[in-house]
Amino acid sequence: MGKRRKKGRSVKRNLNVRDEPEEVVNAPHSFVIHKGLAGGHTLELTKDFRRVMEPFTASSLKERKKNTIKDFVAVAGPLHVTHLSIFSHTELGIYLKIMRLPRGPTLTFKIHNYSLSRDVVSSLKKQMVIDEAFKHSPLIILNSFSGEGLQMKLMASMFQNMFPTINLTNVDLNNIRRCVLLNYNPTTKLIDFRHYTIKIAPVGVSKGVKKVIQGKVPNLARCNDISEYFAKTAILSESEADDPSTHVTLPQKLISRGNIQAGKSSIRLTELGPRLTLQLIKIEDGLLDGEVLFHDLVHKSEEERLEIQKKRETKRKLKETRKKVQEENKKAKEKIKEEQKQKSLEGMKGQKSAGDNHEAMEEDDDREYYKKEIGEEPDQDLFSRTRGVKRPARVSHFQHNKKAKLNETQLGQNKTSLRKNKQYHRKSGKDVNKIKIRNKRGKMNLEGRDHRPIGGSISNKRLKRELVQ
Repeated sequence: MGKRRKKGRSVKRNLNVRDEPEEVVNAPHSFVIHKGLAGGHTLELTKDFRRVMEPFTASSLKERKKNTIKDFVAVAGPLHVTHLSIFSHTELGIYLKIMRLPRGPTLTFKIHNYSLSRDVVSSLKKQMVIDEAFKHSPLIILNSFSGEGLQMKLMASMFQNMFPTINLTNVDLNNIRRCVLLNYNPTTKLIDFRHYTIKIAPVGVSKGVKKVIQGKVPNLARCNDISEYFAKTAILSESEADDPSTHVTLPQKLISRGNIQAGKSSIRLTELGPRLTLQLIKIEDGLLDGEVLFHDLVHKSEEERLEIQKKRETKRKLKETRKKVQEENKKAKEKIKEEQKQKSLEGMKGQKSAGDNHEAMEEDDDREYYKKEIGEEPDQDLFSRTRGVKRPARVSHFQHNKKAKLNETQLGQNKTSLRKNKQYHRKSGKDVNKIKIRNKRGKMNLEGRDHRPIGGSISNKRLKRELVQ
């Protein structure tokens, strides 16, 4: 017995899957991908930007060269994805395109300078990267985006809608652990992108007191009393001194020790990276193919804009007409295919009925002839064609060739006996070609091409006796 064939891998389906909460569904989700030329640090920059957009982004998204924008747009709906960010590397530089799905608009930024997260963190003296801070979305802070112009409003709304909104009535301060700062410079028209982690520390507490509050055991080896320890650490260093502008009054109690409700605390920021210096180049109405609403480098008159709009409209109408013609041709081909199918089915039915009629006519002719010659009505089953009669089994092509090869081998084995028989009949004067000879393998027919064995084995003496007779 052979081994049983293993079945395919069974997929276990979780029937107790709960629906996602409303907050997660309504939150803006994003895809961050890279396109263009290979090389540089575009891939690492893409990963760092995904880190900024966590947790509502595809952190381990794997895109391929053959993937197009249409592929991501098609998947965006079921996954509640609202924004698509593309880092593209060209011969002129690196660009960032941010688009709202599924119909736009699209904002194109040129990246003048950038620093990766690993470079920013390694340059800090005191590094603080906490994984729990990435479990919640960051706080977005926009500075100097209140200028006039359509581009300023679109930029501000695009950046704000990329991150979930905060409800001040029921916000939990323990969940706000990161912030994204976007600073616009009106003179240079550049945007500084920064990413920080937020730390809140109590105000007016020395380093020693802070250790005791946090539950750490102080080192009292050089002190005779614990009061000496607090007296030595009462004087704050320059790094521990707080700026009064960072002092806030906490409306809630935080998880960290020392930060109590209605108490004063200071906000400290530690940069996580990446750093980006952006410049707005172009704003398009659709997804990379709509009307240009703003361009920082190219300025066109009203006549040129109307002409471009007319060309775009004619192109759109031509595309729609081609699509309609293709749909009509497809329907016509399907209709012709269905008609041919029906005709073939009717032809098969007609052939079957014609064959039955022919058999019935032949049966009637035979009955009439019998009645005319004999003068009596034939029996009912005399000329009826019974169906279901077994036909002789057909010999397959393989079996026929096998038998032919077997007969050839038999003829080769009996070659010596045939020579002896021919010599014997030359002496007797009989025609050898019309004689059936029997040998040990069986009876062989020499008249035609059919050399199949007919009988069983026979002795040479009996063979000679029959030939003489």
